Formats: sequence, structure tokens, C-alpha cells
Amino acid sequence: MTRILATAALAAVALALAPAIARAQTKERTDAPPLQPYKIVLVGDSTMAVASGWGSMFCARHVKSSVACLNAGRGGRSTRSYRQEGGWDIALAEAKVPGYRATYVLIQFGHNDQSSVPERWTDRTTEFPANLTKMVEEVRAAGGIPVLVTPLTRRVFKSGKLDNNLDEWSEEVRKVATATKTPLVDLNRRSAAVVQKLGAEDSMALAQAEPTAEERAAAKAGTTLRQRSTEEAREPDLPTRPGGARGQHTRKFDYTHLGETGAGVFARLVADDLARAVPALASQLVP
Repeated sequence: MTRILATAALAAVALALAPAIARAQTKERTDAPPLQPYKIVLVGDSTMAVASGWGSMFCARHVKSSVACLNAGRGGRSTRSYRQEGGWDIALAEAKVPGYRATYVLIQFGHNDQSSVPERWTDRTTEFPANLTKMVEEVRAAGGIPVLVTPLTRRVFKSGKLDNNLDEWSEEVRKVATATKTPLVDLNRRSAAVVQKLGAEDSMALAQAEPTAEERAAAKAGTTLRQRSTEEAREPDLPTRPGGARGQHTRKFDYTHLGETGAGVFARLVADDLARAVPALASQLVP
């Protein structure tokens, strides 16, 4: 008798659950809509590059997950050497990759065009703007949208005043932007204002490493010392483990490159100004 009652109870439960089971078996399925992501490719020198510039912080903190952000900045490159070594071809190939709603290529050079190193330097009033103009044209031909960025200021002071020796180079970038009708992020002007407000001593916190006591004392008096060589200023290498990652970044105190604090400050400026320069991207950028 007990077995009969149990069987009846199970039958009743099955009957009660039948509608839900039927609904589950006939549940509607739809396909997810196609992705419509954006892409941002960063092209430039060490002040944009991984571990020494603002680029990686920009990609990590200031774009939504609907944006593929690639930092192709590389230390020591100018508009001439970036192309000659093949970096520009790689960036253009990225601009041609299909599947994106729009691909933006941010271009920032000047520091190494200003250099005297044989494979880097360019003439400021002729070669440099011509190189930038060609880059803009080639990005458009590849189907991308170019955005010019003026070079990040150095943090060199004389008698309490910032010595912005990249201002003339930045003016050439502004001229190219106007002539080619290209969106412009005026990072030089914005970063110079920030650094001047901080002053020589407080702006040292933007660097990769701590200054020496002599460097800090000079900055406190309003005039920064001559920049030490890479070997003089280089910090100890990062610790490694057997069989683990062993690549190293060159970390040093200087008046050009950025540590985490500096990268955070200027990445935020770039995001804000990029949203203004390219309103179509504003919804994809995080403050």
C-alpha cells in the first residue's frame, strides 16, 4: 500500500512539473547581435610607450571594454625611425583589420625628432611636418581615422619657469592638424600647464624614480639640474624568479619619462581632450 501511495505521489509531482518542463524544452533562442567595437592604436615614442609613458595607463583605465586599445609606442623613435624600422607598417596593418566600427590612430612624436642621434633627427620646419602629413594621409587611405597629439612637455625648469623646449615642435603639429583637418589633442599645452602649476620640485613625483638629494635641492630652488645619463640614472633591475618572466624596463629618474603617477595624470588629460576632439568617441572613453 505504501509503495502504491509513493508511486501516486511521484506521478502527481511529475504532472505538476510537466508545464514547466515543456516550457524549458521550448524556450526561445536568439543569436547575439554582431559586435560593433572600436579600436584605438597609439603610435609614438617613449612618452607614450609601456612603462615610460601615458599610453598603457590610457588603455587600462580610460577606455570601455567595447574598445580594443593597442599601445604601439616605442622608446627612442621619431617620425623617421619609426617608419624606417617597420613600426609604421605594423601600425597601418592594425588600422586595416576589419570588424571595427571605427579605428582611430593617435600619433605623437617630437622628442626624438628633436634629437641629434643620426637615425632619429628630422628638420623641424620641413621634414617633421611632411612626415606627419604623410602619416595622416596613409591612415586615412588604410580606412582609419588619424588623431594628432602634440608631444608631452619635459619637466625642465629655469628660475621657477618651465622651459618647454617642445613648444616649437608642437606648433608644427598644430599646423599639420589644421592643414589636413585632423583632430588634435594638444597634450603639450595641457601638460605644460599642469607641470608649471606643480613647479619644479612637486613635478618630480611624475617621474619613474626618485631624484637624488642634489636634484631635489636644485628643483626646490627653481632650476633643475642637467639630466643624468641613462646609466647614471638607471634604477636596479626588477627581481626575477628561475624560469619566470625576465624582461626588464629601464627605470630612471629624469625630466621626460613617466612613472605610474605621471602616467595616470596625463592619460586622464588625453582621454578628456580626445573626447572633445573626437565627439564620436566620447561615449567610449572613461574619465
